[in-house]
Amino acid sequence: MPTSIVAALQTGSLPSGKADTLAQILSYEEAIVESGARVVVMPEALLGGYPKGEAFGTQLGYRLPEGREAFARYFANAIDVPGAETQALAQLSARCGASLVLGVIERAGSTLYCAVLFFEPEGGLVAKHRKLMPTGTERLIWGKGDGSTLPVIDAKAGRIGAAVCWENHMPLLRTAMYAKGVQIWCAPTVDERDIWQCSMRHIAHEGRCFVIGACQVQASPQALGIDVPNWPAERPLINGGSVIVGPLGEVLAGPMVGGTGLLTAEIDTDELVRARYDFDVVGHYSRPDVFELVVDERVKAGVRFINE
Repeated sequence: MPTSIVAALQTGSLPSGKADTLAQILSYEEAIVESGARVVVMPEALLGGYPKGEAFGTQLGYRLPEGREAFARYFANAIDVPGAETQALAQLSARCGASLVLGVIERAGSTLYCAVLFFEPEGGLVAKHRKLMPTGTERLIWGKGDGSTLPVIDAKAGRIGAAVCWENHMPLLRTAMYAKGVQIWCAPTVDERDIWQCSMRHIAHEGRCFVIGACQVQASPQALGIDVPNWPAERPLINGGSVIVGPLGEVLAGPMVGGTGLLTAEIDTDELVRARYDFDVVGHYSRPDVFELVVDERVKAGVRFINE
């Protein structure tokens, strides 16, 4: 039986920056090894941070100098891919013998991307996915990914893919990932709401796949020493909710609300065939005579140089 332990690592970015956040991730090495996890999923924007409540000095039609300074600080806390942080994470993957999937803020030129990185024990950094559609005012600070970063990775535990936060609400993206044969759906997020739990269960049930949702957890803005206007006193900024779901929508572990830690469950990818007996969303339950999805996976660079 192709059984594996999978895990969601619920933790959060530290206000002191990426170096301390990386050290915090690395501190879970012993727990990962002891758990026997073959896949560990970590939250959205874990390295680089999710600046919840930050306005970046912007109103419609103008930007203030202090907002440019805030963006410069945020840019400095992002990571290069590859870079020193990815090297450390590759080494962690090798030592733990586990696939790692985690959210980062990636610097590319002068643009930032909300990205997911994939690490394999033997291959190190093997792929990345850039969030296709930043949500709401995230579009102010993050660029959009394209179809060239929609990987599904053959890992020892199964075929792994990822969608970030509200990308999980994009039906066509989900369809594309299902068509790539994803077996373990990774969902890094900062969405702590009850409706997110419904989405995780729906995707597992729709795609007949295992879903690992990993959410950040953050203390109240007051405890973190940051200013979020009109935020209720002592209410957590992000309160977790990591969860692991089976292919019929059944919750296998979690949700973990509040606090940090490693949430684990045992999965068996043989169960996917049984689960898809009556519903294979891109197979016998599709209608290619009526519906067709075309996915453009070409790199869409803003500038191309032609020398011939």
